[in-house]
Amino acid sequence: RVPTAHNSTTRPSDTMFLRRALATTQRHSSSFLRALAPRTGALRASQRAFSSVTDPSVFRSLKPQKPEAFKDHEEFLAVHKKSDTTMNLHLDTSLLEPEGIHPDKVYRNPSVGLLYEHACRFEKGSVIASNGALIAYSGEKRGRCPLDKRVVDEPTTNKDIWWGAINIKLPESSFMTNRERAVDYLNTRDRLYVIDAFGGADPKYRLKVRVITSRAYHALFMHNMLIRPTEEELVDFGDPDFTIFNAGEFPANRYTEGMTSSTSVSLSFAQREMVILGTQYAGEMKKGLFTLFNYLMPKQGVLSMHASANEGEKGDVSIFFGLSGTGKTTLSSDPERHLIGDDEHCWTEDGVFNIEGGCYAKAINLSREQEPEIYDAARFGAVLENVKYDPISRDIDYTDNTLTENTRLSYPIHFIDNAKEQSVGPLPKNIIMLTCDAFGVLPPVAKLTPEQAMYHFMSRYTA
Repeated sequence: RVPTAHNSTTRPSDTMFLRRALATTQRHSSSFLRALAPRTGALRASQRAFSSVTDPSVFRSLKPQKPEAFKDHEEFLAVHKKSDTTMNLHLDTSLLEPEGIHPDKVYRNPSVGLLYEHACRFEKGSVIASNGALIAYSGEKRGRCPLDKRVVDEPTTNKDIWWGAINIKLPESSFMTNRERAVDYLNTRDRLYVIDAFGGADPKYRLKVRVITSRAYHALFMHNMLIRPTEEELVDFGDPDFTIFNAGEFPANRYTEGMTSSTSVSLSFAQREMVILGTQYAGEMKKGLFTLFNYLMPKQGVLSMHASANEGEKGDVSIFFGLSGTGKTTLSSDPERHLIGDDEHCWTEDGVFNIEGGCYAKAINLSREQEPEIYDAARFGAVLENVKYDPISRDIDYTDNTLTENTRLSYPIHFIDNAKEQSVGPLPKNIIMLTCDAFGVLPPVAKLTPEQAMYHFMSRYTA
């Protein structure tokens, strides 16, 4: 404020000086502002641009740019998807529309490498072991839940099922409730995995199987355990004969009729579908397919067997019946004989065939000295379930049963060096029953006549 003459504290000479100083300042300020004007305009434009970017609706739509060398694999696939027929074959999001599932990303029969990457990136606890196998955890359930397994009771199949403590009835409406619950859950996932493959090594009895899951570990497991199609077979795959909806991370509603817990493994023979809720144990999928074969094969005059099989150089096939843990996988993986399969087979008028394309060995106390073929199968592509390992070296401690006694190793059958290229063989020459006989019904080793073998088999001695 310029002092005036009426200000008693300011002399007239001071007033003139201040007026001249103010005039000089105004001239210099005008020149400065004229020079600054273009920059001020640019600043204001930048402010307007910044305000538009920081608007929440705009900001949420922005995606950070990644350097070319660090682009996500999914972005790479999206770039190539439109022009590459192979990419379209493996990334078709419309594949699951008939099931009411509309994923943002679907990976159909993805590579082992991609499944490793996704398991380690998105699934807690998944790591790569020092031997190259993928270590995965199945959560709270580390074994099958037979008391939570149900079979749909419906008119077209109920007379063919031996109902009881093993085959427990489930109303059809409850199955549809569980199915809808699984579909709703799968629709909330960022990515889904589809494994289209085969059950049954004999083309005459082969079934097309589709597995839909949200876990890369489950996808790799079924990639190992089913018979893997060629690219040509995948193109012509068509509609599956059996579909597994694995929503095991999501619980069942215990108030649904027929449920006794938050775990449900339900199977509909009429719809050829299986729904898994409340358990992430991968073995449920494998056993579900076997249950379907147990239902279908006898109708065609074929015996389905919980047994392993191998073949000698002269074509002599041996069958090993037995429950889990009795030695089927170990004895069938004989370096002097060709492996047909380690767990699930069918006996036809022409011979035997493996239902699966992989092996599922117990890993507790596994050692190269005792079981070298199985030990060496734990490598890249294999899945080690619920095992303990050294966090620094990533070496597996096969003796540690802290998590479960039921530690497991899943691998494709060709990981065994002497496995047959096609898992079929001629009619068996030797039948071996592996038992856990604590009552002395038979001597520890007993050679049976055909009549005795039939009697003890029908009496469920091996069960």
